[in-house]
Amino acid sequence: MQNNDRPCEKPRQQVDWRESFQGWGLSWRGWLNNQKGEWWLLAQGVLICAHILPTWPSELFQAWSWPVWLHVTGLIVFAVGLGLAVQGFLALGPSLSPLPDPKPKAALITTGVYGHCRHPLYRAVVICSLGVVLAKGSLLHLGLFVLLVAVLNGKAHREEERLCSVHPDYLQYCAHTPAIVPGIPGLDWRKG
Repeated sequence: MQNNDRPCEKPRQQVDWRESFQGWGLSWRGWLNNQKGEWWLLAQGVLICAHILPTWPSELFQAWSWPVWLHVTGLIVFAVGLGLAVQGFLALGPSLSPLPDPKPKAALITTGVYGHCRHPLYRAVVICSLGVVLAKGSLLHLGLFVLLVAVLNGKAHREEERLCSVHPDYLQYCAHTPAIVPGIPGLDWRKG
C-alpha cells in the first residue's frame, strides 16, 4: 500500500569519484610535445610547490619583523582558498582534469561555483598563493604569485579555446561569467 501523503523522492544519482581521476589523457608523448597542455600543468605544479621555499631575502626580515596580523590574515586567506578549491573540485565531479584540454564527452558545468566564476579552481590557487604571500611577507613568494597568475591565465585561455570547440554554448557562458577573479585585469576577460 502506498502512502500518498509523502512526496515522491527522486532517486539520487551516485557519483563515482574514481571517474574524476580517470580519462585525463596523460602520456609520455604529451609531456614531450604539450599535446593536451601538459606544459601548463607542469609550470603550475612547479610554481605551487615552490611556495614551500623559505622567505627571501631573509636579511630584510631579520631587521624588520613581519606583522603578526598580516601573518594570521595570510593563513586565513590560504584557508579560504582551500575551501574554494574543495567546492570547485566537488562541482566538477567526473569532468575534473588537471589539463587545460577537457576530457572527452565531459559535461560543461555552469552552475554552483561555476555560475560565479569560469575557473574556480584557478581562483582558489590564486587565493592560496596570495595567502602565502601575506603570511610570509617574502619578495620571492610575491614573484611566485605573479608568475603563477600568468601561468593560470595562459592555461585558462587554452582551456577556453578547447571548451569553445567542444561546447557551442560556452561563448554565451563566457559573456556573463567572470574568468578567474571579477574585475581584475588579466584575471577577468569576458567574451561577448
